[in-house]
Amino acid sequence: MTVFVTVKNLLIQTLQLGPRGESLTDASPLLGAIPELDSMAVVGIITALEEHFGFMVDDDEISADTFATLGSLVAFVERKLA
Repeated sequence: MTVFVTVKNLLIQTLQLGPRGESLTDASPLLGAIPELDSMAVVGIITALEEHFGFMVDDDEISADTFATLGSLVAFVERKLA
């Protein structure tokens, strides 16, 4: 499974988006576009990513740009894995 598919699936599961999450693409906006994505959900997503991929995220690594689009979130994960 690709990093994109894994991150997308974790996002869908964490936010409980169900079938509407399947239409998310690389360019899909996240912050401000998905009502379920609030500050607590961001923490949940980061935790899910840390647990699944086995890396740690420091507070200063996260910004609004990280959660701007699904693609920017995937790029963040790929940088952490590199």
